Amino acid sequence: MPSLHASPLAPDGTSVPSNPSAQLGSAAALASGTRLGSASLSTSTTHCFHCGQPLGRDVTPLVADIGGQRRTFCCGGCQALAQTLYSAGFGHLYSDVTRFARPIDAQARREAEPVWAAYDTPELRNQFVRELGDGRAEITLAPENIRCAACAWLIEQHLGQLDGVESAVANVATRRVVVRWQENKQGVAGLLSTLADIGYQAWPFEVSRGDQHDRRERRGLLMRMAVAMLGMMQVMMYAWPLYTHEATIDPGQLQLMRWASFALTIPVVLYSASPIFAGAWRSLRQRHMGMDVPVAIGVLAGFFASAVATVRGVGEVYFDSVTMFVAFLLLARYLELRVRQASRSGAEMLARQLPATCERLVETSGVGERIPVARLNAGDRIRVKAGEIMPADGVVVAGVSEIDESMLTGEARPVKRAIGDTVLAGCFNAASPLEVSVRRIGAQTRLAEIVAVLDRALADKPRLAQLADRVAGWFVATLLILAAITGLVWAIWIDPSRALLVTVAVLVVSCPCALSLATPAALAAAGAALSRRGVLLTRAHTLEALSGVTDIMLDKTGTLTEGRFALVSTEIAGNLDAPTCQSLAAAMERGGEHPIARALVEAAADHAERLVAELHNTPGQGLQANVDGRLMRLGRREFVAELAPAAADIRRSGDRFPGATEVWLGDANGPLACFQLADVERPQTAELLASLTRLGVRCHLVSGDQPAAVRWWADRFGIETAVGAVTPEGKRDYVANLQQQGAVVLAVGDGINDAPVLAQAQVSIAIGSGAPLAQAGADAVLTHGGVGEIANAIAVARKTRRVVRQNLGWAFFYNVVAIPLAATGLVTAWMAGIGMSVSSLLVVGNAWRLLRAAAAPARES
Repeated sequence: MPSLHASPLAPDGTSVPSNPSAQLGSAAALASGTRLGSASLSTSTTHCFHCGQPLGRDVTPLVADIGGQRRTFCCGGCQALAQTLYSAGFGHLYSDVTRFARPIDAQARREAEPVWAAYDTPELRNQFVRELGDGRAEITLAPENIRCAACAWLIEQHLGQLDGVESAVANVATRRVVVRWQENKQGVAGLLSTLADIGYQAWPFEVSRGDQHDRRERRGLLMRMAVAMLGMMQVMMYAWPLYTHEATIDPGQLQLMRWASFALTIPVVLYSASPIFAGAWRSLRQRHMGMDVPVAIGVLAGFFASAVATVRGVGEVYFDSVTMFVAFLLLARYLELRVRQASRSGAEMLARQLPATCERLVETSGVGERIPVARLNAGDRIRVKAGEIMPADGVVVAGVSEIDESMLTGEARPVKRAIGDTVLAGCFNAASPLEVSVRRIGAQTRLAEIVAVLDRALADKPRLAQLADRVAGWFVATLLILAAITGLVWAIWIDPSRALLVTVAVLVVSCPCALSLATPAALAAAGAALSRRGVLLTRAHTLEALSGVTDIMLDKTGTLTEGRFALVSTEIAGNLDAPTCQSLAAAMERGGEHPIARALVEAAADHAERLVAELHNTPGQGLQANVDGRLMRLGRREFVAELAPAAADIRRSGDRFPGATEVWLGDANGPLACFQLADVERPQTAELLASLTRLGVRCHLVSGDQPAAVRWWADRFGIETAVGAVTPEGKRDYVANLQQQGAVVLAVGDGINDAPVLAQAQVSIAIGSGAPLAQAGADAVLTHGGVGEIANAIAVARKTRRVVRQNLGWAFFYNVVAIPLAATGLVTAWMAGIGMSVSSLLVVGNAWRLLRAAAAPARES
């Protein structure tokens, strides 16, 4: 995935508007030569009509009739291109309306200039500019609308004329421009401004270290594979006549073809197969039989035996088998590498979401200044415009907007954020500008915590993967013994001339790669799929444990419910209707930070402005205020009753919601309404419980709330087993009792007061809104409130277990069948190479399916 700096968004997340004509201009940059975009240049004799370059005094210009007018050109290329465009009917592209490479509009430039200047600050120069020594520097720029070779030529020409610029190389394929210049003569802002002068909005592009390593690894393997493929095809051209018409070919010609095959095989062995030899050498130095050992022995044995036969002019040559084997093996490894890189946790992708700059508001004047994010401090006030990325964690202090938090939580729909709400670094502001008070920056942000959790999970190696590695090691050792025995048997008793070829086939046909890849490829793919859905695996054993879950212990508050007050019932006791009573209560509570206050304000359907005066708070009792000229009280029953002594004995007539908190509203005439506030279930609770039932997992609701309330909630959820008034230690004992009965328990909680039970269970999931992720002791963290993903995680874990079993079963079956066939001489070396490569590809391809985890879990065994 390219960096954010390469996208249509600026590195600070700003979507800077571009001149439409400039965008259209670059799209057809066959005519993009003009640099200044003024109509006067069209008829000027001092500048080239096509490219706009000034005509020097020592240059003899070319003149041609274009569109019925006399035009001047700097060279034959510009003249020919202009004539071609006009003859093809594209002369309108030179008109002033659609003139290419015109500067960006003034408004876009004013917005971009502070950002350009920020890139010359020390913090951002260190991030994007590479020092070359002797006062020279290099930077990679990403123009937004570079589309063809003419665009690249124009950019190179324009940047090359700047003072101090030594070189500018534009690559159309990657849409990158690499510039080298003298630092004392030019700045980054000058380069960006110059590109804007010709209509290209550009930003510094930073390739992360991980991306650089991945690209080098892919490029190196791809080059080696290309050499091996070419060598294989060329060698097969010489090998085919030997197989089909050897008896009719002159001996001298046969020897010549052998020498040609030998010469073509040398680069394949020395260059293409070098990673195989390096891996085998590392294994031998560490006294470990890795999968590269038999492969390297087979390649070397086949090559040197063929080389000896070629030099002596007597014997069989196997250059075709050697090159084919190396080519197909590298193909399998290349595809495996792409899967491995695609299924990584995404930690670097998350980390790159932070912008490079942000707009900080000056405290005294409120004026915004563009600064590097590295200069932010807790307590700073920043403005985040629509289309920008949040640079830090903070609290909204002005504005209302919708925030896309999908990169952190997996929730695809934007969520509303208003004054008092928390916003997180790395999230996208999708709607309106916000002013945010910074709370946490850098390594303290939630984004950094997620990255740390993912890195911790990647550092561990699952038990299944460790077991597979040990099995593969023993397998390789056994294989070497079998190959040696096979070679001796063929050399002594069967056919000495085929002994080497059969031995090489035995070494090559085996597939320790499939054994070693079977487990880690599946686990990596499943982990990546779950992380994209907001389930972060923090321990290596999590998937293995989840696949065997038989019982799940759920907490109520904060897990099945949202852990916040909500209005669940309004009972009318006076002459006003429910909406009016709710509006009066909301007016009295507006601005309050208590959970009850927020619940009443959120529940009010009528938010009409009411005159609230003489507001007085009696701690532990409630509020008294004059609302629209009417003295009212809101709070406990006794407190409200004091305002109307004649109606002091106020009672409720309806049913009480279990565990609900009652809030009364009344005036001097008596009670008006009774509000019941209680916890509410999460939107996905029903989906979670239904999915767990389909998966055959037994649910246990264990909570510290009163038994009656817990039983009411259990009946509502359809959970048979429910226990209330349980302490954290009691929850741990409950899980231990289940484990003694043979159950594999998954515990779900908020990660703080449920720490004992999370530690006791075989596997645990913490709701991410609870404890800070870096401190959560759970085996997995759900980064959002979509508890339905808990059942999905179990389903994916079971599917992963099934895929691992399929991979191991296939690897075992393949080796059991293929090795005896090779030992009996029925499988040649080139067939063995194809078989081994296909076996590895099947294993990796099967694991790749896990990257597309099912949205809804089905019943799986």
